[in-house]
Amino acid sequence: MKKILLLTIGMIGLSASAQNVMTPELLWRLGRVTPLGITKDSKNIIYKVSIPSVEENKSDSKVYSIPVSGGKATEITDYETLLKDKNLSPDGKLLLSSKEIKVGKVLGKDYYPNLDKSNVQVYDGLDYRHWDTWNDGTHNHVVYSNATDKENFIDIMKDEPFDSPQKPFGGDEDFVWSPDGKSIVYVSKKLEGTKYAISTNTDLYQYDLATKTTKNLTEKNPGYDTAPQFSPNGDLTWLQMKRDGYEADKNDIIVRFKGNDMNLTSAWDGTVDSFTWSADGKKVYFLAPINGTKQLFEVNFPGVTRIAITVRQITDGDFDVNEIVGFSGEKIIVTRTDFNHASEIYSYDFKKKSFSQITKVNDAAYSKIALSKFEKRYVTTTDGKKMLVWVVLPPNFDKNKKYPTLLYCQGGPQSALTQFYSFRWNFQVMAAQGYIVVAPNRRGMQGHGVEWNEQISKDWGGQVMDDYLSAIDDVSKESYVDKARLGAVGASYGGYSVFYLAGIHQKRFKTFISHCGVYNLQSMYGTTEEVFFNNWDHGGAYWEKDNAVAQKTFAEFNPINNVAKWDTPILIFQGGKDYRVPIGQGQEAFQAAQLRGIKSRFVLLPEENHWVLKPQNAQVWQKEFFRWLKETL
Repeated sequence: MKKILLLTIGMIGLSASAQNVMTPELLWRLGRVTPLGITKDSKNIIYKVSIPSVEENKSDSKVYSIPVSGGKATEITDYETLLKDKNLSPDGKLLLSSKEIKVGKVLGKDYYPNLDKSNVQVYDGLDYRHWDTWNDGTHNHVVYSNATDKENFIDIMKDEPFDSPQKPFGGDEDFVWSPDGKSIVYVSKKLEGTKYAISTNTDLYQYDLATKTTKNLTEKNPGYDTAPQFSPNGDLTWLQMKRDGYEADKNDIIVRFKGNDMNLTSAWDGTVDSFTWSADGKKVYFLAPINGTKQLFEVNFPGVTRIAITVRQITDGDFDVNEIVGFSGEKIIVTRTDFNHASEIYSYDFKKKSFSQITKVNDAAYSKIALSKFEKRYVTTTDGKKMLVWVVLPPNFDKNKKYPTLLYCQGGPQSALTQFYSFRWNFQVMAAQGYIVVAPNRRGMQGHGVEWNEQISKDWGGQVMDDYLSAIDDVSKESYVDKARLGAVGASYGGYSVFYLAGIHQKRFKTFISHCGVYNLQSMYGTTEEVFFNNWDHGGAYWEKDNAVAQKTFAEFNPINNVAKWDTPILIFQGGKDYRVPIGQGQEAFQAAQLRGIKSRFVLLPEENHWVLKPQNAQVWQKEFFRWLKETL
């Protein structure tokens, strides 16, 4: 099959004098743009800019207003009244919010009040810790209060040992007023202990203010039900995954219309990230990964249009549309990123079919550096499929030179590898230090159809590893790739990939870097908090001797089974508060490497979880990342 090579146009125009490049220090001086909403008159956008201070080890933020068509931004302080508050009841009298409420007995002093200086935690089931915190008996509860008296509130989940918003990442998107203001719809997984840890069965619940009763609106669906919204016509709409325990199932848009649930995206071969209704209730706009990017789509609502359901892609290009902010006239306001640019706010004109950049928070910083070039490449896999591979080239790239090259292994494992802009795994920074980055959309990636996405489950060390090697082998054919200086790097499942490749790479790579990677599937199963994930992706527990799928997974796809073949230097990062991939994973890998006499380094970040969030810790992470590459590549 003929190799297809597409050079991204429009992101590589550089002034001849732009010789500086992106550095880890500059990366953490960039402004981080967060849209807060469009003003009630639809004329201005309110947004926040956070700028980390490495010296003070914190971030400072300011709020600005800017016209929808762009122009001069004005700093403001009192902006809440300018925006529509979704948490304010339709009559403006009541306010929705959430509070942490102490519900269960966990602490020693809960059981023995006279021993109030004890430091003990007592658990009768799993879910004793989640993400980066231990369960202390408190839960997120949805509450409402008088709009002018927030201190006196009513807990609509009184005494329930459940969470809404959902932990660890849920926010006020997890609850919403009904259009008549008589009820509240919210998301919760009403399971506790071990049942909570092995299920993804969140449901939508409706609380009636008059009767103070609650009913389950989605009891028949065993998987995720999330993101409740009401259409302009008052129809409840939400996102739904059908299978319990599968966190990366196809995510569909469901509308409850005249008592029946209508799936707007069932026939579309993709998965929805987020959605919003058009003002006239005729269409739903949504974001979804597609071909190594994230784009804006629309689907018509037949309950109003009376025509067959049709999904249509609205935007296209080598960028990500990350968030829908709202509408203004014939424009939709969104945020955008690409490998060379952090998030900024854009408008998209439906009539002109074009974007216009509104905020330009980091334009001055980017104008002073040479940007990376990136290519979209298609590689033939070992099973004859076409796989999209992003190739990021150093600034001022010279095809007559040879460059050390990094294979980037994405986490997830079922996540999209798109035109994201990370403040840790930043391709622009890697390329700017003189490395080519090869980032394959291997099996398990979203945006290439449901089948492609699902092929990684129960096959962690199978076809996906061939996909990785196909990508790096194909790119290595180029004369500008230094085949003697290849490395592999990644986090989470990407870290697992590094550990696994270390035992099978057959001398391809000269160095490895794994961040919070899964090293031992058995001990991972025994210590991670979301057990449903391992049950689904590995097919069950390692002790299920009659379970052929699980036995194959733990026997064939466990990195520890190939550690005797390790022969290459490896750097291991580990977060001390990472309960998703707990600290023992990094410790076991480092101990094995050290005892086998392999050059290795263990970088522990005691305060960090699965990510690295504190500015100074992030700088150390970057410095150690590139120090290791200089030493070993």
